[in-house]
Parts: sequence; C-alpha cells; structure tokens
Amino acid sequence: MKRIIAVLLSVFCIIPTLCGCTQKTADDGLGNGWEPVYNTELKYAKNFGVSYYEDGYKLITISDGSRFLVVPEGLDKPEGISRDIIPIYQPVRNIYLAATAAMCLFDAMDRLDAIKLSGTKEDGWYIDNAKKAMQNGDIVYAGKYSEPDYELILSSSCPLAIESTMIGHASEVKEKLEKLGVTVLVDRSSLESHPLARSEWIKLYAALLNEEEKADELFNEQVAHLDAVGENNSTDKTVVFFHISSSGFVVTRKSGDYVSKMIELAGGKYVFDDLGDREKNTSTVTVEMETFYETAKDADFIIYNSTIGGEISSMEEFLSLNDLLKNFKAVKNGNVWCTSENMFQETMKLGKMISDFNAVFTNDAEKMAGIEYLNKLE
Repeated sequence: MKRIIAVLLSVFCIIPTLCGCTQKTADDGLGNGWEPVYNTELKYAKNFGVSYYEDGYKLITISDGSRFLVVPEGLDKPEGISRDIIPIYQPVRNIYLAATAAMCLFDAMDRLDAIKLSGTKEDGWYIDNAKKAMQNGDIVYAGKYSEPDYELILSSSCPLAIESTMIGHASEVKEKLEKLGVTVLVDRSSLESHPLARSEWIKLYAALLNEEEKADELFNEQVAHLDAVGENNSTDKTVVFFHISSSGFVVTRKSGDYVSKMIELAGGKYVFDDLGDREKNTSTVTVEMETFYETAKDADFIIYNSTIGGEISSMEEFLSLNDLLKNFKAVKNGNVWCTSENMFQETMKLGKMISDFNAVFTNDAEKMAGIEYLNKLE
C-alpha cells in the first residue's frame, strides 16, 4: 500500500512539469512572511510572473521553477527568503544576452545599455540599434549560447546571462556559468501559445530595469493592433507560410505554432490542420516539395519566409526556387508575399504583424499603405 501511495505521489509531482507549469509560483512568496503588494497583470503570458513587494523588491517566477528576487540598488537581500530564490541586484548591467528574441524588448525600452555581451554576431542582427551597438563596441560578441567565451564574460563583470530554451541542449554551459557566479535566467517566451504572450515578456525585463510604465505602454500598443483587427474576422482565405532550404526541401510551420496562430488571428486559415508534433518544442516541419504541393497548391495566399535564406525581391526569383511553384493558385492570382528578414527578431511587434497579415487577406487599401513586415512579389 505504501508503495502505491509513493507512486501516486510521484505522478502528481510530475504532472505540473508536463503541462508547462511549475510547482513554485508567485503565490509561494519569499518564504519569510512578506506579502506582495501586487502581482503583474498578464493578459496572455503563462510562463512567468512578477510579484511586487515593499521597498521595490520584485519576485520573478518562471515556469521552469526558477525564481529570482530583484533587489533594489542600495538594499540587501532580505533575511529568511527561500533558498531556491536567486537575487539579482540593481542596477542590472553587463548582461550576456543569448536569447535572440529578447533583444528587441530591451531595444523597445531604449535599454540596450544594460546589455554588454551578445550571443549573436553583428551580422546576425536585423535590429538596427543592436547592430550599431556592436559596431560601436558597446555590445561585444561573447560566443553563442553553446560555446560562450567564459573569460570574456567574467572579465566583463557579467552578473546575468539570459538564455533561450536552447540552453537545454547545453546544460553543461548553464552549470558552468552558475559555478562562475553568473546567474542564468531562461527566457521561455517561445513556449507561449498566444503570439502576444511573447511580446508580454517585456514586462519581465521591465521589472529588472524599473521600466514598467514604458513596457505597459509598448505592450498595449500591440494589443491595440490586435483589437483593431477584431475577433470573428475570418476571411475564409487559406494561407501557406514556408521557405525552401538550400537542399530543396520545404520548411513550413507546424499546426498550432505561433506563426500559424498569427495567420488565424488575422482572419486567414492555415492550410495545414495537423502538421507536426504539437507536443514537441520544434516549430518547423521539413517536407518534400511534392508532398507539400498536394496540400498547399490551392492556397489563396503564399507568405514566403525570408528570415533564413534572405529576402526574395521578385516573382521571377521566387519561381526559380522550384518548378512546381508556378502551378500554385496564389502565384497565378498574384497573391505571393515575402516577409522582411527581421520578422522573427521583432518580438515586440507581433500585434503589428497580425495587422499586416489582415491587411493582405482583406485587401484593405488603408491598412496596406502601412504594411511593414510583408512585401508583395511582382
């Protein structure tokens, strides 16, 4: 009987992890009897939370179970807090940023000054201010997430490394950084189900930098774009989103991924109803062109993803990628669009991207004039 109870308890302990939740939440508090003044209101995000305490202390909770206490400048870590809570002392400077999606959030708040080290090289950035900061030497390349320059990180007095979920494939790096005294915070925005939940992660970084008011304003702008598109706005237009790899395979988004969700929120219908394993974190699916053609050939719109191989400038260039493309309905009807190269680095503009998609699907002349992230191929 005891053995059965032990097994049941272990199962119940595992369930929160499998559902993407965590056994430690903001409700657990600091463990020293302090009560939060309030918690950050989140509209879409599910993978983090921020609780605010007296004197400016802030408890950040992430769905992987990690917790961080932001300690205001000039103050000490409170006595008696839970041992799993890691302090981050303000002002937060000299960050090593390996989570690419977070750069635009810092940029939107005009706080690139908090970042000293990048996990992406200068030519890998499509965010102008990030590229300029590296050109000026204000931000320095410190190796990619799996091969960081530990010596440079230490000599830069880096207190915090912000990693993407890819660090799960290089757990030894996380362990070594922590042994060297560098706090590691894993950005789990890529696990959010709603596109604007990714944008809402700006509220976490705002808590680190005391930029809450600005972050709220920026996030609300994206919500306004989505609200302007409206609910129940289906256009019945079918859409396919893909790029062709150098080896000739089609790389498209799996069903239910945030890009296909943006298409749906914009009023379109993603052509693939059940493509890819929804339980896996991977967001793309690679298929042979012939197989892809059978399902996608009659799509009303093609959106070509240029973020991997570079932007396509003309219909002629697009058609040269594969002979079958000329037979697609969207090609014959002149409904082929190409994304801008910076699309996947602009996490703070996902509401505007949805608005751009909607302008294309509805052929709204007024909205079409303000499109930023799509270019029509002629």
